[in-house]
Amino acid sequence: MGKKHVRTPAQTVRKLMKAGKVKKKCCRSSSRCKRCPVLALKRAKADFKKAA
Repeated sequence: MGKKHVRTPAQTVRKLMKAGKVKKKCCRSSSRCKRCPVLALKRAKADFKKAA
């Protein structure tokens, strides 16, 4: 019946960038903004671990 497509955390963040939800580049401010790609990747990795 086919393979189930599993998206990696990096692919998830790339998709969010393309949708405009996450910035392309981190501004490296002392407190990371909510649209920061670094935080988005951290969140995606945590969700990925929780799902597995």
